[in-house]
Amino acid sequence: MRLALVAVGRLKRGPERELVETYRERADALARGLGFSAVQVTELAESRARRAPDRCAEEGAAILDAVPPGSALVVMDEGGRPVTSLALAEQVGAWRDGGRPGLAIVIGGADGLCESVKRRADLLFAFGAATLPHGLVRVLVLEQLYRVMTILAGHPYHRGAP
Repeated sequence: MRLALVAVGRLKRGPERELVETYRERADALARGLGFSAVQVTELAESRARRAPDRCAEEGAAILDAVPPGSALVVMDEGGRPVTSLALAEQVGAWRDGGRPGLAIVIGGADGLCESVKRRADLLFAFGAATLPHGLVRVLVLEQLYRVMTILAGHPYHRGAP
C-alpha cells in the first residue's frame, strides 16, 4: 500500500521539519515489512488567489490531483472526529488488507479545505477541537503513521490499552 502525506504549503527548516523527517524515517523503516511503501510527502504551493473561496478551490483541485487513484483519503479537518491510535491502525490495516492501493493523508492550507476534498474523504480526522499550526499537524500526522506501523507490527512503542 502506497503512503502519501499531501500538504498545502512548504515547511521551513527548523524543529518541525526535523521531527517530520524523524517520524517519516521511523515509519519507513517498518513500512516494507508490513506491506506499505515509504511515506511520500508532497508539498503543494499555496494559492495566490485574492479571495478565500478561490484559494480553497485551487488548493482543493491540487490536493485531489496529488492523491493517487484509488487511495483511501484521510482529511485533517477541524470538523473531523478524533480517532484513537488503535482505531486508526485497525482502519489502515483494513484498507491495506482490503486491497486499497494507497493511503493519502491531507493537510489543507490556511483557509481550510473545500467541500470537494471533504466529500472525497474516507475519514475526516481531527486531533481535537483546537486549531493547530500546520507544521505541528504534520509532525503529529507522521508520528501517528509511525505509531500505526508499530501497532500493526506488534512493536512496544504504543503502550496504550489493548
